[in-house]
Amino acid sequence: MHIVFFGDQHLDSLGGAQVSMRLQREFLERAGHTVTVVAPKMHGSRVPSGSHGGAYIDLPSMPITLDREYSMTWPGRATDRFLDKAMTRRPTVDLVHVQADFWGAFIGHRYAQRHGIPVVHTMHNRVDVGIAAVTPLHRPVLAVLNAWRHRAMRGIGEPVRGVDGWSFLRGLAAGASAVTAPSTHFARRLEQHDVFPRVDVIWNGIDDDLRAQTLAARPAAREPGRPRFVWLGRMSPEKRLLPFLDAFVAAGIDAELEIIGGGGQRAAAEKIVRGHDGVRFAGRLTYPQTLERIAAADALVQTSIGFETQGMTPFEAATLGTPSVICDPDIAAELGGGLWAVPDAGATASGRELEARRLAALAEALRLAASDIAAGTAPTPVPEVAEAFRQSSRTAAMVEVYERVLTGADAG
Repeated sequence: MHIVFFGDQHLDSLGGAQVSMRLQREFLERAGHTVTVVAPKMHGSRVPSGSHGGAYIDLPSMPITLDREYSMTWPGRATDRFLDKAMTRRPTVDLVHVQADFWGAFIGHRYAQRHGIPVVHTMHNRVDVGIAAVTPLHRPVLAVLNAWRHRAMRGIGEPVRGVDGWSFLRGLAAGASAVTAPSTHFARRLEQHDVFPRVDVIWNGIDDDLRAQTLAARPAAREPGRPRFVWLGRMSPEKRLLPFLDAFVAAGIDAELEIIGGGGQRAAAEKIVRGHDGVRFAGRLTYPQTLERIAAADALVQTSIGFETQGMTPFEAATLGTPSVICDPDIAAELGGGLWAVPDAGATASGRELEARRLAALAEALRLAASDIAAGTAPTPVPEVAEAFRQSSRTAAMVEVYERVLTGADAG
């Protein structure tokens, strides 16, 4: 098969979806398929030097962040013409796989409609929660996004009206023959909100070979000493780094903490833990380096709540034998064990009271984790997660979806 991926961001930029798509492409090509990746061109100091053997089509774009890491391409006729011309140098396309939530999704569905190609759409993003986390004007922003989606995808599938996040996702799915999600809890929410009748659950995976190498390089037994925690991700409000650091300080534990990643909240994060012994900011690391740090830690801490559609880091940790402290009850349930679950404080509180309860619950979970680690009684991740999270198994599951769509078993 020749599959065309559409993304909101270039796959050489930072981000969990980009990591997942790079792995998907690699393992699909190992299985004998051809993959073309369509995404906005990167800008700034980290611009890739090549087009990965012609398999990447970099669309004309504009930078949208101060560090120029991320960019956008305007969906319209000029982009359509550029893409169609570029695709004449690639093999005949069998299937479009949209793995985008904004302009990349619009461009991908437009391309599929023009050429009569079926679409599989992977939903990576809780749009409503993500936008609400970064702006108090999330309702008007969602209304604008829905209007943009309606205009950019006019004539694709059944028209979908609405101004909330679920309406937006419903409109994206209108032109798809199949929809997938990277977790059971997100798939069920998509179905409950009528985004798509049946959503296939296909986890994002971990590189089989890199996992084996990382495990082989890890010492058979960890040396006793201070518990070592690791937190990683984008330093932005929805990831809840700052509340986590407040809880870490409040917990008063004698532990080491490594923080991996970058973003706009780094200065504020450093201020919270200034003078606190054992806290280290590692900055942005490569994927192999990150996996090494996870494998070397005693526990990973995952702090976002209600935002992650999968939350890859706890699954990567479980696959490497590292337990996690988990704030999101949905992710804790998906992992099935091998973790310290932070009690949900959201049932009877809101606003400042809710955040205070969440902070106290997280601090107590950190104390318990540190105590268990020191005593040698830390929980063990569920072995079945390691098997199900390998990228080879995830690619095989996705190929089944592709084949089902191409044989007409999914009517859309």
